[in-house]
Amino acid sequence: MTRFGYTLMTEQSGPKELVQYAAQAEDCGFDFEVMSDHYFPWLSAQGHAPYAWSVLGAVAHATDQVELMTYVTCPTMRYHPAVVAQKAATVQVLADGRFTLGLGAGENLNEHVVGRGWPAVDVRQKMLAEAVEVIRTLHSGDLIDHSGEFYTVSSARVWDVPDEGVPIAIAVSGEDSVSQFATLGDHMIAVEPSAELVKGWNDTDGAPRIGDSARAIGQIPICWDTDEDTAVQRAHEQFRWFAGGWFVNADLPTTAGFAAATQSVRPEDVADNIPCGPDLDKIVSQVSAYWEAGFTDVALVQIGDETQEEFLAKAAQPLLERLREAAG
Repeated sequence: MTRFGYTLMTEQSGPKELVQYAAQAEDCGFDFEVMSDHYFPWLSAQGHAPYAWSVLGAVAHATDQVELMTYVTCPTMRYHPAVVAQKAATVQVLADGRFTLGLGAGENLNEHVVGRGWPAVDVRQKMLAEAVEVIRTLHSGDLIDHSGEFYTVSSARVWDVPDEGVPIAIAVSGEDSVSQFATLGDHMIAVEPSAELVKGWNDTDGAPRIGDSARAIGQIPICWDTDEDTAVQRAHEQFRWFAGGWFVNADLPTTAGFAAATQSVRPEDVADNIPCGPDLDKIVSQVSAYWEAGFTDVALVQIGDETQEEFLAKAAQPLLERLREAAG
């Protein structure tokens, strides 16, 4: 059965609001909640970027049963993997085993802030692979030393290690990343409903099989509103960057860069890619591409902080009912 999640979008909401929405989303019946981990919003109109890990600690205490996840954390530049190992273990303890660590190769927008430059994609993927190794080893609770191509760890130990460990989901975008990470991760993350990614993961020798022990976790933006025109305008103002695709979005360094790159994107262009307005069936139709591609989990992004409470109060439960019915 397909599971449906709610996105705690740090780029569009402040920290206190995110904790409130997390509790409301659990009450609505979402199966899991994912949180973005950014230093910048994509566009200035979104207006926020609180520290995800502080918010996650609060969310772990404000919720009881809903699963939690980073979507995604980059453990290579802004964060050293030894630090990611420590904070992921801490959140897992606070969440009583409900947390999954979602990892990815990152975006220049967030990682450039520490002044280490922005490597080519093949280098970033090698860095991510080594970072996963460091995190896995530290989650053993042992005292470790590590001297690798990119990272050095000296006499480090994570003292508060959860008994159930920390599952790791890794973001992939194509054949090369699937072949590199399918055997390193417990679950797969992808930002497009690609059956080829699911098949490639399952065809990789030694990889946990999606549909059995592994999950394939996707994400899709929606812009529910009682007025369709209002929804389209809001989606254009805050989410037109989405049209660039991962390979473009990963390399732009600033919100000004995203604004410039998307200046020719029209509201109708956004509406063609993001379901906008009150029609729940239109949202279900768009989301269905994920379960048809073999994804086990789909997280919804409701665009606009100003709409979250109304969405959760009025639309979330009937939408979840329709999604679950359609997904079988």
